[in-house]
Amino acid sequence: MRGVIARFHDRFVTMPARDPEEAHRQATPLELLFDLVFVVAVTQVSERLHHAVVDGHAADGALGFALVFAAIWWAWVNWTWFASAFDSDDLIFRFGAFVQMFGVLVLAAGIGRAFDGNFAIGVTGYVIMRLALVGQWLRVAVALPRMRPAALRFALGITVIQVAWVARLAVAEPIGVPSFVVLFLVELAIPWWAEQHRNTPWHRGHISERYVLFTIIVLGESVLSATLAVKSALDDEGPVGVLVKLALSGFALVCAMWWLYTLRPAHLFLRQRSLAFSWSYGHYGIFCSIAAAGAGIAVMIDQVTHHAEGLTTAGAGAAVAVPTAAFLITVWFFHLRPHGSDRRTEAACLLGAVLVLLTPFTPVPLELTAVTLVGVVIATEHRRHRPSRAARAVEPEAAG
Repeated sequence: MRGVIARFHDRFVTMPARDPEEAHRQATPLELLFDLVFVVAVTQVSERLHHAVVDGHAADGALGFALVFAAIWWAWVNWTWFASAFDSDDLIFRFGAFVQMFGVLVLAAGIGRAFDGNFAIGVTGYVIMRLALVGQWLRVAVALPRMRPAALRFALGITVIQVAWVARLAVAEPIGVPSFVVLFLVELAIPWWAEQHRNTPWHRGHISERYVLFTIIVLGESVLSATLAVKSALDDEGPVGVLVKLALSGFALVCAMWWLYTLRPAHLFLRQRSLAFSWSYGHYGIFCSIAAAGAGIAVMIDQVTHHAEGLTTAGAGAAVAVPTAAFLITVWFFHLRPHGSDRRTEAACLLGAVLVLLTPFTPVPLELTAVTLVGVVIATEHRRHRPSRAARAVEPEAAG
């Protein structure tokens, strides 16, 4: 009997924390599958933004996009940091991840309705994801006494807020958006509250890699969105020369975004808890702007090929320029700036953002936006070959 209990404990209770200084820590196949499932949701929300702008509902589409993308981003962030600290890769951990993936698919299925103001299916998927994570936190509370206070706070906070999300479905439309914002801010505060006395042992190198991988996934969605728009235009016998020019510009824009994001690895400065929080939260703006820019590229192609009646060149150009400018500002402020002061990088990103915002007033906004971002890359490329202040701070430790 004692042996049976011991085997049960080892299989279903034991959940050792991962070593935050573990060498050669990399993303697991399960994490890659988890990210792949999120592609479905990101694609759906970007496509809805694309159609909203083309149909003349840009403001409502942008609001719906921001709200739905927040839910997608936050669910991914929570599981990613949890897995970095407690990925035991056993039966229960994998099953919990699969349940969360199913919740992502349910959320994705409800994205169209959410843009029309019906959040029932989307909330159902979100609650499935979050409660699956609650089960993981309860397991941590049982298995690791030193982490129990933080784990129980996570479990309690997430559970209570999920009840509030379900109750919000009965809220009338005039206060629907304010109530969403309030509940989401409470969600953002849960990690701060839970980790007041003990931090979870996440691995900074692993976290940095996970964010790079998700950035690539969102960039890939932008490529897909533009490709489908070009294919649709070609099927309707659109102007080949114009489409090739737009496709090249869109691809150059995506490549420049990738280049700027990977200019410096984040693990060099992810040491302080407060900086890690701000860096992670700031990625909402980075991921959101990349996905929105992808939708904007598709809008630009529709406008040029006369598939967006009533949408001017300036309006279509703004659909690309605004998120691209937002990307330049957020990627500089949250991802590049923490490496240390660099006036050239700061000036390039901020000036680039200003110039990009002027492109809708030109006849070729997408092309000039791409050229501007390539210019920012050229201006900042020198930083990749020089050790940043954060890197120099690491060198003495490595030497020791």
